[in-house]
Amino acid sequence: MLTITAINAFNDNYIWVLRQDSQQNVYVVDPGDANVVLDYLHKHQLTLAGILITHHHRDHTGGIAALAAHVEQTTGHTLAVYGPQSEAIQGINLPIDPKPSDTLTLPFIDAPVHILSVPGHTAGHIAYLVDGALFCGDTLFSAGCGRLFEGSPAQMWQSLSLLAALPDTTRVYCAHEYTLANLKFAQAVDTDNEALKAYVKRTNDLRAQNKATIPSTIELERAINPFLRPLAPTIVNSIKNQFCDQDLTKTDELTCFTLLRQWKDIF
Repeated sequence: MLTITAINAFNDNYIWVLRQDSQQNVYVVDPGDANVVLDYLHKHQLTLAGILITHHHRDHTGGIAALAAHVEQTTGHTLAVYGPQSEAIQGINLPIDPKPSDTLTLPFIDAPVHILSVPGHTAGHIAYLVDGALFCGDTLFSAGCGRLFEGSPAQMWQSLSLLAALPDTTRVYCAHEYTLANLKFAQAVDTDNEALKAYVKRTNDLRAQNKATIPSTIELERAINPFLRPLAPTIVNSIKNQFCDQDLTKTDELTCFTLLRQWKDIF
């Protein structure tokens, strides 16, 4: 069985630890902070087998150098660092150029790791899908999606559509605890959504106990995430009210998604 554990970093980052059964060798996803990872490894007497990087932002990559140095000093081995080939990320020694059928076979992990190209937040952003768990970095958040720093709305919509087409039971391990903030926007644009109202209550309860809202699931996100359902009638009406000075006779998915993202940027 694959066990997935969160390490908290900075204000709201999650660094995910992947451990197969009782193996002592583990992988981490997007280690922006080396110190919290090293503390976790020491506390649980684990060995770092490799790093999986989704994109180049510093809060996801800042710990690579120190972790690689630690592994070399303690084991004499070169740490395996996977990440997108098209992004300039220092320390990656196993670059990935994602194609639709790409998979990785990782030592100490039984299931294949599928690589998904999900540009939008950054130009070369990738995601990892292993054993029903999706590590999507800053592309899909619970009740939200990433800002468009480098990619286009069309790219992000295509990436989100790819993720939304995954099986309902897929667990979504995004890289930030943004859920409460995202839900404020979701409630503003999707006022009649009963599933959303129930999720707001559940999320408030979890955060009141200082518990993570992640992982989510693809089934839940399709029900409550406005960025995955931009043509829902209530959402379309909200968009028309917000952008009443624009000609919105054309309300296709990409147009509505683009306007939602613009709205969220100033919300």
